[in-house]
Amino acid sequence: MFRNYIKTAWRNLIKDKQFSLLNLLGLSTGLACVLLIFLWVQDELSVDKFNANDSRLFQVLKTAPMADGGIDTYHYTPGLLGQYMQKELPEVEYATVARPQTGILSVSSKSFKANAQYIDQNFFKVFSYTIVDGSANSFALNKYGVLLSDKMALKLFNTTHNIIGKTIAWDKKEFTGSYSVSGVFQSQPSNATEPVDLFFNYKIYQTIEAEDLANWGSNNQNTYLLLKKGTDADAFNKKIKNFTKDKIKQFYPGDKYLLQWEGDIFIQKYSDRYLHGNYVNGKISGGRIEYVKLFSIIAIFILVIACINFMNLSTAKASRRMKEVGIKKVVGASKGSLILQYLGESIFMAFAALMIALFLIDLLLPAFRDITGKYLTLKLTASFAITVALITFITGLIAGSYPAFYLSHFKPVSILKGKLITSSGESRIRKGLVVFQFTISVVLIVSVLVVYQEMKLIQTTNLGYNKENVIRFPNDGNLKKNVAPFLTEIKKLPGVMGATTESGDFFGQTSHGGGGINWEGKDPNLGIEYYGNDVGDEFFETMNLPMAEGRAFSKAFADSSSVIFNETAIRTMGLKNPIGKIVSLWGKKKQIVGVVKDYHFKSLYDKISPAFLEYNPNSDFTLIRINAGNEEQTIAGIQSLFTKFNNGLEFNYTFLDDDYNKLYASEQRVAVLSKYFACIAVIISCLGLFGLAAFTAQKRQKEIGIRKVIGASVSNVVAMLSKDFLRLVLIALCIAFPASWWLMNNWLQGFAYRVNLSPMIFVVSGFSVVLITLITISFQSIKAAVANPTKSLRSE
Repeated sequence: MFRNYIKTAWRNLIKDKQFSLLNLLGLSTGLACVLLIFLWVQDELSVDKFNANDSRLFQVLKTAPMADGGIDTYHYTPGLLGQYMQKELPEVEYATVARPQTGILSVSSKSFKANAQYIDQNFFKVFSYTIVDGSANSFALNKYGVLLSDKMALKLFNTTHNIIGKTIAWDKKEFTGSYSVSGVFQSQPSNATEPVDLFFNYKIYQTIEAEDLANWGSNNQNTYLLLKKGTDADAFNKKIKNFTKDKIKQFYPGDKYLLQWEGDIFIQKYSDRYLHGNYVNGKISGGRIEYVKLFSIIAIFILVIACINFMNLSTAKASRRMKEVGIKKVVGASKGSLILQYLGESIFMAFAALMIALFLIDLLLPAFRDITGKYLTLKLTASFAITVALITFITGLIAGSYPAFYLSHFKPVSILKGKLITSSGESRIRKGLVVFQFTISVVLIVSVLVVYQEMKLIQTTNLGYNKENVIRFPNDGNLKKNVAPFLTEIKKLPGVMGATTESGDFFGQTSHGGGGINWEGKDPNLGIEYYGNDVGDEFFETMNLPMAEGRAFSKAFADSSSVIFNETAIRTMGLKNPIGKIVSLWGKKKQIVGVVKDYHFKSLYDKISPAFLEYNPNSDFTLIRINAGNEEQTIAGIQSLFTKFNNGLEFNYTFLDDDYNKLYASEQRVAVLSKYFACIAVIISCLGLFGLAAFTAQKRQKEIGIRKVIGASVSNVVAMLSKDFLRLVLIALCIAFPASWWLMNNWLQGFAYRVNLSPMIFVVSGFSVVLITLITISFQSIKAAVANPTKSLRSE
């Protein structure tokens, strides 16, 4: 019997090629989308999960009050925090601290930019790293020893063996020196968020930064905890909330200012930081997990739309299988056996669609990698095969359930008379499914338009400076000792319009900052967190930053004791006529020489906050504005000078506008993916509508014949058939518009600067869907309208 079912399914598949092709196209497209999203979601959920003690590994985070009454959250904590938490809190099995640093690693003539971390003796008890040569103990005992990743060892020595004891050079300000290799560790997997090229002994950092590390008011370390098994993280968070405040009371009694602006601490699971990286007023509030949820929901909806499409197409051709059902019932086939047969056919169709979907994935995967920025592969592991088979089986089961029950319930007498009798309930179900399909499609279309407009706003917003045609690179190696002569030579190059230096960046990274600024008449209860940055000569001129008052930094003045604030800072400080006034920056007297007009030095998620700029011509990065039109020649000249000043070091530069766009990389990817998924949802929905139009045309063919006999024109018949479908689409629009407005309004709340939800977005979406609907149903409507009425009426 099973073989007979397969044979019947195959014959039905090839007998009606049009419907079979539409069914396969809809299901395979839906499955391909679902599996691509599954690959991406699986990769996102696996980020930073490589540690053996993942479930017990946490990072300590810290909050701080902000000037506007909000609460900021950051990852840096006091250097003393880890050891005190391990000593005083029985829930902590191990605590470790780490300080990241980027510098230049060299051996002989080879030099590479490298990511380092200074780690203490507990680090490898908390994190899972495999030492492939040497040992963690020998590294811990050697203050000037380093551990190299196997990838960095290959770069430096072309091997990972027999390199213990060899000398490397590290170039990073006061940490510059020679170190010996104590071992080699296996590099982290590609889905680790903190790639490390080498580890230094924390004792070096303790020696150089002893003063800061002993200060409970200085936050400059990452603190990680391995909690004991069975520890309740929520209860632990309540216990440690005031831990640093208590230490300040203990070690700095009477320091009300420091205590006033001290925040709370809390822990977050280490592997959760990637997906749950947004914080609102000191609380975890989403992050990339929102996009994981979003695309998981989209995948489910696309699969449901594909199943609905299958149902509508299957019921549309039900009349062609009526006699088959009737004869089988007459000869003794039970309702259950028929249900089993038709479910088997739909599952067979689903697995046939899976084969096509896998072929589509193979074609689309390279483009999908480019869009997502991830190297995703289709690995046919046992777990993946089982998951895919299960998804396909469930898809076939859901898609075939309604057609199976629909076909099997026909009465043999009615069927053999050629009468296809359907109830109003069945009609409502089919129409409801179409409404659902188009509701989801419209929501996706509106979402795509809103995301596009927000991305356009981000690209066109006046940031207060000119980010176009500016290249940026670090002053590494020998260059940092020769910044002034290097800039002098750079400015002589044709195509260079300006050159300067800065520390920090325009995207929220500060060179220094905090709340330690005082001035005469300051309200003792006023606490302000400042963004602070060092900039060099001609910074304001190069970046086209206009002054609101006073002057910019200049070589003509001794500006080492000068400071420039932005307009927001001056307003918040309440200073009138600020030029010439003296302020204290962490105990150092500075004179205000200018007020720069407000500009965006963070992403558009944040409003412009108080900021100050200090003069430092030897800042960490070089910014060069080049003339548009001959960028290649100008950059080639800059590279030649860079090599001259810093021979052996690779010239790595970025364009400032590209760096800016990276702030919104996730949103850009969401915009692109949503666009494609919206198109696919609309296409699959139209296939379902096509099926319903075919079903309606078959059901009403005698009515159409009679209308034509009594004088109805082709346009009358087309209008009659079309208005029912347009009514369904209008119902879908009425549901989709409020839903999409609510969803997009919530999404836009994450941006400090956002577009308004214009009615035109909904008008365009509605018009597009109505037009697509008319095009989809026109084929079946016109086909039914021009048919010869004698063919449909001759049996009467």
